[in-house]
Amino acid sequence: LVGVSAARAAEPPPETTRVRFSRIPGICVAPQYVAEDLLRAEGFTAIEYVDATVGPPLASALARGEYDFAMNYVALLISAVDAGEQVTMLGGVHPGCYELIAKQEITSVLDLKGKNVGVQVLNSNPHLFLSAIANYVGLDPARDINWITDPKLKPRELFVRGDVDAFLSFPPETQDLRAGKIGHVILDSAVDRPWSQYFCCMLSANSGFVKANPAASKRVLRAILKAADLCVTDPEMVAQRLVDGKFTARYDYALQSLRELPYVRWRDFNAEDSVRFYALRLHEAGLIKTSPQQIIADGTDWRFIDELKRELKM
Repeated sequence: LVGVSAARAAEPPPETTRVRFSRIPGICVAPQYVAEDLLRAEGFTAIEYVDATVGPPLASALARGEYDFAMNYVALLISAVDAGEQVTMLGGVHPGCYELIAKQEITSVLDLKGKNVGVQVLNSNPHLFLSAIANYVGLDPARDINWITDPKLKPRELFVRGDVDAFLSFPPETQDLRAGKIGHVILDSAVDRPWSQYFCCMLSANSGFVKANPAASKRVLRAILKAADLCVTDPEMVAQRLVDGKFTARYDYALQSLRELPYVRWRDFNAEDSVRFYALRLHEAGLIKTSPQQIIADGTDWRFIDELKRELKM
């Protein structure tokens, strides 16, 4: 995976040898944490990880240039573009990663009508995704769901205490809940349609960085996609590196997540389809004002992924 192809050897070198990524807790963004050797093979000598806050602040910090690249949930990136943030989506990395956990008496998303659902803050990844899900099955997310927020307590803690009826779980929370036999899964975005058919996490970049550094941007995307392949071909190594780098605490949870998440799907899915699908859901739910086509025009750049798919014969 680290080998230099003839096509890459003919490319211009990166305009900068320094690249910065956001650093957040979470296993699903593993490719950006295990890509260091691949990035060095692409010509980068200074690779940094900058602590970031999950949710809207992450996109805003990316737009301000506090870091250059971030893997994040597609709906949050769409919301950022709608708000005028200078972020650019470059390509999809994987679908899945969220599971909707509920009390035993709740058996479907429709059962959430009138129920308390926990999210850390409004307009966060879970809030946007759950709103899209609710709207898709005919609920009005603004009126039919009681959103419970508590900046001091995670939704998981509210759920365990019985203060909320459901919440979106994210590895390694999911493994903890399974081990404790707490709640049950009513939707798994890695396997349940239509959510499993679209990218969840995408590689995004500061728009100014992409404009100023197109060669570097393509090289970063290539390294991230090859790192996603490593998550499939050598999940044991990736899990160990996540623990060694203090990106997550437990090797067994990391390995389980890596084996379950469909990283291989970056080869099959169309990133623009994913942006269009989620932008339409968010627009229908009244969470963004910009049309899906305008989101694509303002907040995406597919030339690098298109080139890489041809180069890698995908």
